[in-house]
Amino acid sequence: MPAKKAAPKKAAPKAPPKTKIVPLYAVPIYGAIKSGDAAAMKKIAAQARKHISDLTAALGDLDKKLAAKK
Repeated sequence: MPAKKAAPKKAAPKAPPKTKIVPLYAVPIYGAIKSGDAAAMKKIAAQARKHISDLTAALGDLDKKLAAKK
C-alpha cells in the first residue's frame, strides 16, 4: 500500500501588529481619583492629554485625506 503524501503546509495567517493599548476611559480616570494618589492622578491626566492630542492630530490627517478623495 503506497504511503499518503503529506498535504502542503499552509502559511499561518499573519497576526496584526501588536500595539500597546492604553484604555483612557472614565473608569481608569475615576479610579485614579478614587485612589486619592496625586501621582497616579497626574500620570493618568498626562496620558489622557497625550492620547487626546495624538487622536486629534490623526483625525485631522484623516479629514484631509477624505477631503482629497472628493
